[in-house]
Amino acid sequence: MASGARSAAPAGRSDVRTGALQGNPSWVAALLVRSWVLPLARLALVSAYLIGGIDKLAHFHDAFLEQEHFGLHPGALWATLAIVVELGGSFCVVFNRLVWLGAGGLSALTAVAMLVVNNFWSLTGNARFIALNGFFEHLGLIAAFIAVTYLASSAHRSRGKDS
Repeated sequence: MASGARSAAPAGRSDVRTGALQGNPSWVAALLVRSWVLPLARLALVSAYLIGGIDKLAHFHDAFLEQEHFGLHPGALWATLAIVVELGGSFCVVFNRLVWLGAGGLSALTAVAMLVVNNFWSLTGNARFIALNGFFEHLGLIAAFIAVTYLASSAHRSRGKDS
């Protein structure tokens, strides 16, 4: 850093975010080092899974009928697995603990949904268009889970702890 240049990171901070801030506009860098930004981003990333898990838990009969509608039998088993993964995985990501496990589980669940629900290759017309968009939106979520896992493991290593 050039002499006299100001760092966007608070004094003493040397985690993964500080090095990644180079090349960003100063307002972006200033936002990214705020302590609330990454927890809020993690919460936003898993918000649909949290809501889905809570809704499935509150309306279990509907949840198992949904699973069976998409050909996942027995519906009760698949609904239970979905609830456990959606809530457990979300908590892992939000609280930044065992992120690899939570994000991995949510990614696997998302991949199943992509293949079962967004089967654009077997559809035509508007249904194909909608399923194709949904498929790639889910693919983007999986990529975000990979990124959040990388960030969590990089931050862990930067604090001097074993991975």
